[in-house]
Amino acid sequence: MANENRKAVIELQDVRRNFIVGEETVHALRGVSFKIYEGEFVTIMGKSGSGKSTLLNQLGCLDTPTSGEYLLDGISVRTMSKSQRAVLRNRKIGFIFQNYNLLPKTTSVENVELPLMYNSSIRPKERLERAIKALQDVGLGDRLYHKSNQMSGGQMQRVAIARALVNDPAVILADEATGNLDTRTSFEILVLFQKLHAEGRTIIFVTHNPDIANYSSRNIMLRDGKVISDTTNDHILSAAEGLAALPVNNDE
Repeated sequence: MANENRKAVIELQDVRRNFIVGEETVHALRGVSFKIYEGEFVTIMGKSGSGKSTLLNQLGCLDTPTSGEYLLDGISVRTMSKSQRAVLRNRKIGFIFQNYNLLPKTTSVENVELPLMYNSSIRPKERLERAIKALQDVGLGDRLYHKSNQMSGGQMQRVAIARALVNDPAVILADEATGNLDTRTSFEILVLFQKLHAEGRTIIFVTHNPDIANYSSRNIMLRDGKVISDTTNDHILSAAEGLAALPVNNDE
């Protein structure tokens, strides 16, 4: 599949991000350039201090570059105001976090409806229908009205994935989305990510776990604020097969 014929959902052009810390300037990103195309499942990896978190904040429109350009679905982010970025973020990006970031005393459906509440063109009935469908799509059709304290970590992460999907975003941005989960549950979540990828979703999975790269289509590696490698995975492992190969633990 030639990239020339595919749409670039994300484009970074020589992105640099500097922070002033006391008397010092910290160069967190040092000229990062890459494109991510529609339908790719990309892992972004790097050790602590590599610039991974800073890059995540750029990609998620939570911060803007000191210099360079960031285009999200063809829209330049750098010159936007905070409120403009917030609207773009809500419409174009589905976030999935390590700690789920669910509202604790609300049901699955209410959590998933949340991103749609910022869009006045979506009426309450449609909002509810879309939230229910998103939860059904991640296998939680029987947990629509459960609250966070009535669910396992894997179920809470599925609610977070449904919430990320409900706006039909241009890109799904996952930050250590399996970081708090045990091995079996991590595989179950990876099975879901591979299913979304097979359906044509664009996924960026930021992680420090090198094993995750085996299940994605491409891996970008950072070190000291620079991209040191950008490789395509020609032998994508099946998370479903990995899950099936796990020993059954009766204590679970």
